[in-house]
Amino acid sequence: MEKKRNKTGSTRSLLDSINSPADLKGLKLVELEALAREIRTLMIETVSRTGGHLAPSLGVVELSIALHYVFDSPSDKIIWDVGHQAYAHKIITGRRNRFHTLRQYKGISGFPKGEESPCDSFNTGHSGTSISAGLGITTARSIKGDKNKVIAVIGDGAMTAGMAFEALNQTGATERDLIVILNDNEMSIAKNVGALSSYFSRKISEPRFVNLKKNLEHFFRSIPGVGENIFALLKKSEDSLVGLLTPGMLFEALKFRYIGPMRGHDLNLLIKTFRDVALLDGPILVHVLTTKGKGYAPAEENPTLFHGVGSFDIATGLTKNESAGDPPSYTEVFGRTMVELGAKEEKLFAITAAMPEGTGLTEFAKAYPDRFSDVGIAEQHAVTFAAGLATEGFKPVVAIYSTFLQRSFDQIIHDVCLPNLPVVFALDRGGIVGEDGPTHHGLFDLSYLRIIPNMTIMAPKDENELRQMLFTALSFHGPIAIRYPRGKGFGVPMDKEYKKIPIGEAEILSEGEDLLILAIGTRVHPSLEAARELEKEGLSVGVINCRFVKPLDTRLPQMAARTGKVLIVEENTLQGGFGSAIVEYFTDQDVSSVKIKRLGIPDTFLEHGPQNLLREQCGIDTTEIVAEAKRLCSEHEPAKEKA
Repeated sequence: MEKKRNKTGSTRSLLDSINSPADLKGLKLVELEALAREIRTLMIETVSRTGGHLAPSLGVVELSIALHYVFDSPSDKIIWDVGHQAYAHKIITGRRNRFHTLRQYKGISGFPKGEESPCDSFNTGHSGTSISAGLGITTARSIKGDKNKVIAVIGDGAMTAGMAFEALNQTGATERDLIVILNDNEMSIAKNVGALSSYFSRKISEPRFVNLKKNLEHFFRSIPGVGENIFALLKKSEDSLVGLLTPGMLFEALKFRYIGPMRGHDLNLLIKTFRDVALLDGPILVHVLTTKGKGYAPAEENPTLFHGVGSFDIATGLTKNESAGDPPSYTEVFGRTMVELGAKEEKLFAITAAMPEGTGLTEFAKAYPDRFSDVGIAEQHAVTFAAGLATEGFKPVVAIYSTFLQRSFDQIIHDVCLPNLPVVFALDRGGIVGEDGPTHHGLFDLSYLRIIPNMTIMAPKDENELRQMLFTALSFHGPIAIRYPRGKGFGVPMDKEYKKIPIGEAEILSEGEDLLILAIGTRVHPSLEAARELEKEGLSVGVINCRFVKPLDTRLPQMAARTGKVLIVEENTLQGGFGSAIVEYFTDQDVSSVKIKRLGIPDTFLEHGPQNLLREQCGIDTTEIVAEAKRLCSEHEPAKEKA
């Protein structure tokens, strides 16, 4: 930590004195640069213990400081797209003393969250939203007559989201006052071009240049007869010069004043530019070039790994959670299976939305580059792109996180399910995901997918069943989804041969006389453990691995009638989920004599925390399954004795 003398003569870090953005205002440039180093140190030390989105946040430290140094948050609204880049912002805005709780249960969130600070102007978790939110805020500001500034920070990756361009288009059309900061940590621009562009952009943002431009415009337009023609010629020349020296032609076409690209780690340059920009009206886009992982060599060398990383050793950069004896993750099993099946099926085509590593498709992409596509952060496009492939006889697999598939709901209905096309949806991170919290939990997919006609939904009990389900899905002639969790498998043996699972057929794991447990996906193994515990207490419990949420096994009502008591367990919201499907089916089949209890996720947005802890809190772990089973059996024991 950088030290400075306080009034008593002792030393303290600069960071210790920063409790709000206002505390930055009195610092000199050299102190701001020292503060940037301290913030990076704190982030690296914290994330090495908690895990998190380190590389993106390291890349925007200077940008964060400059924004809070020039603008007045929370009066001025700073909106961080996604939130992967918001750690420095959190530290500056009063959460320094709680930063050690980052992503921990009951600690601060890894994303902007208004409940934590008024400086978090908009809650974000999925990318591409900041410009839309910013336009909404600045429109309201204009109607209310407020004078504060609105700044939307968006990464270059998020600019692949169609929503971002929809927002840019409307902003340009309305000519509202909105400052968009494009944080570009991928584009490669030669030093001489970058330096020239930086200088040119700096000049065109200065108030004297803007005023001169306005005065000249007024002068030339006032010349009778030829004034408009002269102005049009000069405007065309200026636009050509801007387009030649900068990559801003697209944004200029959308009626944004384009400034950049500029060096994103030069505090002096950023502060000067933001001060000038703050005096301008209308839509403005500032293009900032940053280095992902800046200040920590392992993150700079491998920004993909450190984009979202678990705990790691600072000295080596190696993650701590991996062990040679651990079973593979569901994601890894999916990836390996795709490679194997790709060799057998030449029309297998894999699609991901900016997550080739996260979805396990890296090796498939290397093995079959012509049959792989990363469409960027464009989930809607990914689904319809897959639909187009399916019409030509290909077998597309859309590998996507459950939470992100929500963004393409309309495309799933209209472009895939309505024409009944054979598109496979591989839903990674189904269920509770852990420390990323409510924006990333995949708790709604069983509910929102099962209402769609023609959709078939499966969920494996373990990693071996995932392989068999993927094989089954590729031979299915309609839309089909496989939902599996984040994290390690159970280490079960893998079948050498692939076998098709009969569509809609459940797996009877054990039979019982007192109670029947109907479980799906991740809750099958805990249900088996619960049944063994209950057996020790004299209860005979049957367990069914239902495998399919849709269609359901037609034998289930008959199985349930044998015990008269059914406990349904799922890792999905109770509203409209697997349990709801069972209750609806039993009602339609006039199964009225069976007592049913459902365990699942309550009607709430689940906070961040370790997966197992959150499962315990929601009452879907082995302990709660045992407790609920005993309650269900004891409540109806007298009736059974009379029978």
